[in-house]
Amino acid sequence: MASWRSYGRRMRGAKMFTLVFLVWLLPVLEAVKVSPLIEKVSDHKDFKKLLRTRTNVLVLYTKTATSGDSHLKLLSDVAQTVKGQGTIAWVNCGDSEGRKLCKKVKVDPSSKRGGAELLHYKDGTFHTEYNRPATSKSMVAFLKDPSGPPLWEENPEAKDVVHIETEKDFRKLLKKDERPVLMMFYAPWCGVCKRMQPIFQQAATETKGKYVLAGMNVHPAEFDGLKQEYNVKGYPTFCYFEKGKFLHHYENYGATAKDIADWMKNPQPPQPKTPEVPWSETDSPVFHLSDESFDSFLEEHPAALVMFYAPWCGHCKKMKPEYDEAAEILNKGADSPGVLAAVDATVHKAVGDRFKISGFPTLKYFEKGEDKYTLPQLRNKDKIIEFMHNPQAPPPPEQSWEDKPSSVSHLGSEDFREALKKKKHALVMFYAPWCPHCKNSVPHFTTAAELFKEDRKIVYAAVDCTKGQNHELCKQEGVEGYPTFNYYNYGKFVEKYNGDRGEAGFIGFMRSLRGRDQEKVVKRKEEL
Repeated sequence: MASWRSYGRRMRGAKMFTLVFLVWLLPVLEAVKVSPLIEKVSDHKDFKKLLRTRTNVLVLYTKTATSGDSHLKLLSDVAQTVKGQGTIAWVNCGDSEGRKLCKKVKVDPSSKRGGAELLHYKDGTFHTEYNRPATSKSMVAFLKDPSGPPLWEENPEAKDVVHIETEKDFRKLLKKDERPVLMMFYAPWCGVCKRMQPIFQQAATETKGKYVLAGMNVHPAEFDGLKQEYNVKGYPTFCYFEKGKFLHHYENYGATAKDIADWMKNPQPPQPKTPEVPWSETDSPVFHLSDESFDSFLEEHPAALVMFYAPWCGHCKKMKPEYDEAAEILNKGADSPGVLAAVDATVHKAVGDRFKISGFPTLKYFEKGEDKYTLPQLRNKDKIIEFMHNPQAPPPPEQSWEDKPSSVSHLGSEDFREALKKKKHALVMFYAPWCPHCKNSVPHFTTAAELFKEDRKIVYAAVDCTKGQNHELCKQEGVEGYPTFNYYNYGKFVEKYNGDRGEAGFIGFMRSLRGRDQEKVVKRKEEL
């Protein structure tokens, strides 16, 4: 009987031990539920291989297996979103192998709050500690552009701006908030937006409680419908709402915080813009020619310098005063060696086509009606007058990038979309031939294109934004400065490339994408 009682006590003790063990084990089991997209690394060789084969890696180092639980849950979502663009790895410095690895790379997460540390590695070497907010949105933005600026909402001074993420949130704000709303639709890369954000957030603080000043990044394609609805054709676009209804656009892009606050007290629609007076209709001493008058003018004037221009062209606008001043002397002087004329090639297209005008401004010197020289070097009054007194052939032009043999695909408005639709990965450089930063990038971009020339799924392409109708194409693709690099997937814009502009950056970016493609193929084979 005693032995049965003893056996019963032992069994109850065993059950109690099992229960305690399970209670202890449960959080441990929960802790190891890590996304398969997060790479668990403990061996130093594997770690080095990871950094060698991936160009954009965020590594979570934890003191123990459970000290990074909150990070791992968040990073699992992030890993899914940045799949193909960045890698997330986890090193547990608490187990024996992980401890050796952490010691070798000189990382000690136990010294950090919460026993976890996030470090970023770029192109095989340590880049920076991740110290931005521990939110999915901030981490995704960081991994998509590790060297880029923080999100607007990460700025503590922007706390009074209502940051909208989705169209649903936008509609909800308009429906539920009784206060007037000034919405700033922007794109993260837009220079004017960056300049206006501090002003806008100051205005939000000054008017807090009375009005709602909100910001929304609408550059992604998912917001195309919203942009069409509110006529967002450029960034930033400001829309004013009262009781959920759109009333006006706000168009003072040089405003101060006070200007915005004052306008909110008495919102008025923008004043109609005074149309720019065409150059030919101003009091200009230049002879303005048309398709009809061009030939007869050259017959009457044996020596003429003609400027082919476009009204929207910034360099033309800059040059017009110089050209006018030179014409004041040359076109009115009795003993002038020649005259200055101009043609708006966007209106008088027959003449532009005849002389193969592809960029603006283009200056051509005509002698007895014959097209003798094209003169890219003439840009100011003194040089123009000097040339007209002694017309000389210009120095031979430097061969254009497009004319040099290379593996870069040079595209224009006529073939841009069709060409990119056929390529899984396309990195496009939008440039201007005169731009020094573009000239620096060209050899590195060309080398990268050469390396991948046999891969039919990849293209390194370039668009000269100064050429013909390419100006409009570049505008549509969000080009605000040169060079601008955009990444496309089968013709669809994915993101701006803001990485290193050397060979390593251009090559590493594409290698990372192709590496992800290979992984997917291997995974599918394993599943089969």
